[in-house]
Amino acid sequence: MRLPNLMLLSCLIISSLLMGCAAKLSPWERGNLAKPQMALETNELDSAIMKHTFSSKESSSGGYGVGGGGCGCN
Repeated sequence: MRLPNLMLLSCLIISSLLMGCAAKLSPWERGNLAKPQMALETNELDSAIMKHTFSSKESSSGGYGVGGGGCGCN
């Protein structure tokens, strides 16, 4: 019963140490991530219209991300 506890503890310690490993970006590499193509929503006006459409279909606020009203239209 002592060996599984020791193995569990060692696995937790090793995994907690490995979670701190992350690749650091150099300052010249950050410019690549700041490009407009890397944005989640490339066009702010289009995304605002889509969010308004989804919330209007749900007849409440916060309806963004739903599949539609059941009529087959998005």
